Amino acid sequence: QVQLIESGGGLVQAGGSLRLSCAASGRTFSTLAMGWFRRAPGKEREFVAAISRDAINTYYELSVKGRFTIVRDNAKNTVALQMNSLKPEDTAVYYCAARLRGPNGLGTSSGSYFYAGNDYDYWGQGTQVTVSS
Repeated sequence: QVQLIESGGGLVQAGGSLRLSCAASGRTFSTLAMGWFRRAPGKEREFVAAISRDAINTYYELSVKGRFTIVRDNAKNTVALQMNSLKPEDTAVYYCAARLRGPNGLGTSSGSYFYAGNDYDYWGQGTQVTVSS
């Protein structure tokens, strides 16, 4: 079992920045591929960013590419999402997600990232990000 706890959400003006953090426990962090998703009011959940187990490969949804950065620290069991140049349309609840497949995570290649929700096995409770215009 993997527990994920997000933090760092809040209210920010358009053009501002926020840094979300997700702390994982329950498994060796380097066995988990990680991702961030968001759900805006009245909309479906959507992919935001993903990072491979070895922290080398990342992937972003087109609307956030160049503004958001996903990083992970396998020694500290955390993944973060640095969000710059925020826009009102970034307003959503942001969720951290973890993928654990196979014994000790070896069912997932260390360099792979994932952008479909059903590729992930564990989810955090979410943190609200509100961007005012």
